[in-house]
Amino acid sequence: MSDQETPQIYLITPPDFELSQFTTQLAAVLDAHEVACLRLALASHDEDRIARAADACREIAHARDVAVVLQSHISLSERLGLDGVHLMDGARSVRKARKALGPDAIVGAYCAQTRHEGMSAGEAGADYVAFGPAGASGLGDGAQAEDELFKWWSEMIEIPVVAEGALDATRIGELAQLTDFFGIGDEIWAEDDPAAALGTLIRAMG
Repeated sequence: MSDQETPQIYLITPPDFELSQFTTQLAAVLDAHEVACLRLALASHDEDRIARAADACREIAHARDVAVVLQSHISLSERLGLDGVHLMDGARSVRKARKALGPDAIVGAYCAQTRHEGMSAGEAGADYVAFGPAGASGLGDGAQAEDELFKWWSEMIEIPVVAEGALDATRIGELAQLTDFFGIGDEIWAEDDPAAALGTLIRAMG
């Protein structure tokens, strides 16, 4: 990634949300800012609930030329007319997803802080890899995807990389030259005005 390029925004939904309220917020965010992709990251395994959320979010996103991927559910992604899938198990399911969804679908893989897992996902056919948490987080074992990982990846690997998790304005400024996308989710949805909160983070890219 060259110094002249500004990272794109990769929007991540909350794990749970009230549909009518969230779709209003989503539309406002997408109208205010340029977003490359939306990930439906629902924690629910209720297919009917996922389908309702996917239908509503897809309609809003596609009307604004924003791609939509579904977290983890490969078969549901295709059935619901989404653009692809985001896998949470590193490289393990990438070949399966690519075979199921075909060459044109978006297949992304979350690889935590593991360079090797990211390379394996890329070799298996992933369109992008995500590393995180990129900021300091109290979740899990406290491990963090460090600057050096993003620096190495951006210099050595052509596959786009997403920095996500526990981001703030300071961290975004530090990583802006080292990543292709910022995965933004919880950082804005808890705010009273998510569109304004995203604007603050975008300005931090410099």
